[in-house]
Amino acid sequence: MKGKAIIACLAAILIVGGVVGGLYHMENYDKLYYTKVDNAQVSELPPNKDMKYQYRLDSYDEKGKKKNLKFETSKELREGAYLMLEVKSMGVHKWEEVQYDDLPSAVQEILK
Repeated sequence: MKGKAIIACLAAILIVGGVVGGLYHMENYDKLYYTKVDNAQVSELPPNKDMKYQYRLDSYDEKGKKKNLKFETSKELREGAYLMLEVKSMGVHKWEEVQYDDLPSAVQEILK
């Protein structure tokens, strides 16, 4: 009887720990990707949304690994601008314009 109670307690601790760890990972996981704005890849969103535009752009991590990412903006971005995208587990969390010299060298080669 005592053994079953201990096993039940350990199982509960593992489950709670897994849930807490998963939530922490979802909230704090981020990876940086880099892209170049191509306004041919933008679409307008319905007028009832907070954001007005949605971009779908090929983006690259610091090693040059490609990933197509989508994100929304309130304004149309400057054609040819370089962006750094902060990606969390749920998608692009935020973006900011950067200079070409701030891009990782592997990304510079791709986005010349």
